[in-house]
Parts: sequence; structure tokens; C-alpha cells
Amino acid sequence: MDSVLIVSCSGKGTDFFSELLNSAGFHHIAVTQSCGEARRLLLTRDYDLVVVNAPLRDESGENLSRQIASRGISQAMLVVKSEHFEAVSAVCEDDGVLTVAKPVNRAVFWSALKLAGASQNRLRRVQAENAKLKQKIEDIRVVDRAKCLLISHMSMSENDAHRFIEKQAMDMRLGKKEIAERILKTYEA
Repeated sequence: MDSVLIVSCSGKGTDFFSELLNSAGFHHIAVTQSCGEARRLLLTRDYDLVVVNAPLRDESGENLSRQIASRGISQAMLVVKSEHFEAVSAVCEDDGVLTVAKPVNRAVFWSALKLAGASQNRLRRVQAENAKLKQKIEDIRVVDRAKCLLISHMSMSENDAHRFIEKQAMDMRLGKKEIAERILKTYEA
């Protein structure tokens, strides 16, 4: 994790979290004082971690944290007063928000930061795998469309169309998708 957004209306809270995050190696730290400002910043830029020091001037911070976590891009950490911790964490943790009770000591914050980092790394791996699978599905769709065209225009069976695409790919040292795209260009033009 590299970039952090701190959402806190308290100067003391902002200084505390900035100091801790700087000592943890975060150098790209942005600060805002309201949920509205945070939402505007998040429209233009993604952050690895968003620390919400609740309550804020315009809302409690729960909805912002849950919205951030549901987008799946940033890790959300919500810091709440200890008397509200149980109720807030019960609502927010199902959405993937890390909830920390105030007063925050350094050891607890470090532990939460480590958990946030581990979760973020896992999420990135899952997103990368998801992107690969989506690309494979798209490749299969292109090849299947090409096979349908070969079946209809060349009177091939499905197995013959499949073998034709594979053989062309091997002979031309190209991927099956590239061969399929050439077939689509030829017969869809």
C-alpha cells in the first residue's frame, strides 16, 4: 500500500494518523475534513487505504466507509468511539470495513494497518485473477463466433472448425484468438 486518504475533522486526529502513517512508510497522504470532500477526491483518484476518523461534520462516516469497501479498490478503516464500537463494527465489518475503537494506541493501529495491507494484497490478487478469467472468456467467445462462421460458410462440423483454427494458429505461430479475429474479418465484412 502506498497512498492514503485521511478523513478527519479533528486536527489532533489528523496529526496522529499522519504521524503513524508516515512512520509506516506512507508518503502519499491526503487529508480531508468531511465525507463530501472525501467522495469528491475518490471520484478523481484511488487510494490504497482510507482512514475515516468518526464522527465527521456531515455524517458519521459509516456510509462512506461502507461505500469505499464496496467499490473494492481501497481498503477502508473506520475509527469510532469505543462506546459505539460494537454496534458500528457489527454493521460495517460485513462490508469489509476494518473498525478500530478509540482511543487508538499505536500497537492496535499497527495491527489494523497490517491487516489492511494483507487484505489489500489479497484483493489485488483476486482482481488480477478475475481480469485474466474475463479475458479468457472473451477469447473463447471470439473463437466460438469464428467457429460458427466456419460452420455456416464452409459447411464444417464444430470439431472440424475447432481443428482448423488450432492448425492455423500452430502453422502461423499465432494465438487461436488472433486466427479467430482474422476469420471474423473475412466472413463478417
